[in-house]
Amino acid sequence: MLQASSALLFITSLLAALPVNADGLYTKKSPVLQVNQRNYDQLIANSNHTSIVEFYAPWCGHCQNLKPAYEKAATNLDGLAKVAAVNCDDDDNKPFCGRMGVQGFPTLKIVTPGKKPGKPRVEDYKGARSAKAIVEAVVDRIPNHVKRATDKDLDTWLAQDEESPKAILFTEKGTTSPLLRALAIDFLGSIQVAQVRSKETEAVEKFGITEFPTFVLLPGGGQDPIIYDGELKKKPMVEFLSQAAAPNPDPAPKGSAAPPDNKKKPVESADPKVVPDDAKEPKPASVPIPAPPIDTLPTAEALEAACLLPKSGTCVLALLPEPSELDAELPGPAKNALLSLAEISHKHAIRKSKLFPFYSVPAINSGAQTLRAGLGLPEDNSVEIIALNGRRGWWRRYDSVEGAEYGQERVEAWIDAIRLGEGEKQKLPDGVVIEEVVEEKVEEQEEKTEEKVEEEVEEPVEEKPAVDHDEL
Repeated sequence: MLQASSALLFITSLLAALPVNADGLYTKKSPVLQVNQRNYDQLIANSNHTSIVEFYAPWCGHCQNLKPAYEKAATNLDGLAKVAAVNCDDDDNKPFCGRMGVQGFPTLKIVTPGKKPGKPRVEDYKGARSAKAIVEAVVDRIPNHVKRATDKDLDTWLAQDEESPKAILFTEKGTTSPLLRALAIDFLGSIQVAQVRSKETEAVEKFGITEFPTFVLLPGGGQDPIIYDGELKKKPMVEFLSQAAAPNPDPAPKGSAAPPDNKKKPVESADPKVVPDDAKEPKPASVPIPAPPIDTLPTAEALEAACLLPKSGTCVLALLPEPSELDAELPGPAKNALLSLAEISHKHAIRKSKLFPFYSVPAINSGAQTLRAGLGLPEDNSVEIIALNGRRGWWRRYDSVEGAEYGQERVEAWIDAIRLGEGEKQKLPDGVVIEEVVEEKVEEQEEKTEEKVEEEVEEPVEEKPAVDHDEL
């Protein structure tokens, strides 16, 4: 009798500890926004903010394993982007999950505002299922409505619609933080936001700025500028700007959950087959389209003109080995390297994000062996991925690891480190950059460089996911 009583007490305590909405995976106190088929458009598709949405089933083991990392990502992205979830095990949500192309659990999709309201860009998230990776992917897609002002164009920008309020961040940083981008989204259409670097001396002196970062509000209508002296956090900065204009209403306040619906809708007969990751099979008709290959530099002259001039910016080169004599094909590592670089380049092209050019350099290119010798690289039949910058005089070698070698995730991490100015670079040896170049060749290279629209990050970016809200 005592044992039965103890067991009953244990079960009662266990039930009391369960979340109120036990049918779902996330509680009402979770930082993850709970969305359903009825309010998805209002909360996600029509929002000015970027979102990541998890489509899950409560019984899915992968979903349960993802939950801690997903909630941590939601906390880190609070105020910067939305982290939401849809319970596809709910009968009302099943047709919606099917229309969203969900075939397994968990499926993560990043939703980025499009040019037309209510027509967002939706893409599958295929990165690591960690808080850091999720935050990095979402931060990378936060729209940037911040004006990068300089001494040359600041006055022109200030003169535009002088009655409307404006805000300026004076900073030593070279890129725009996710916090400032989020603020610009909150006040899109009511307060124009700009960023001015400390090296723009005329603009700095014009406003008497002595410390960086400094955030300044120009209320408009001839009123004096107001300098912000609070914490570099989203909420107080929104309150500071609100004295000039109200922020855009967002239909998804923190901690809101999908509204209850007491009217039970009839279950549609077309019930999409949603299965866990372990059991799902690829659709026979859905053949992935390979990314277009990266450009090739077939001759020494082409290599010099593209990457080895004194004014050349950053290039990423895949120095290829000779093909096999038997089948005239490249060895497996070389194929993987080219495939990874092609996928990375294609991804940035789809996002329309600027990235330095990637080139393959075949073994028949006499300049390849000269470059290998100049950099002290092995001359054996192996593939080498390197990055170099003739203008800055540095180079860096990709270090393959057995087992990972040239997988896309690892190569992309190496590329991102270069973009962010992270990691050690080596000085280019003398003779690698072609110093004596005829004037016509220099002009030709400059035109090619402009066509590539290369905009490098020459110094570390200030945003380091997981995101720190006081980094401006």
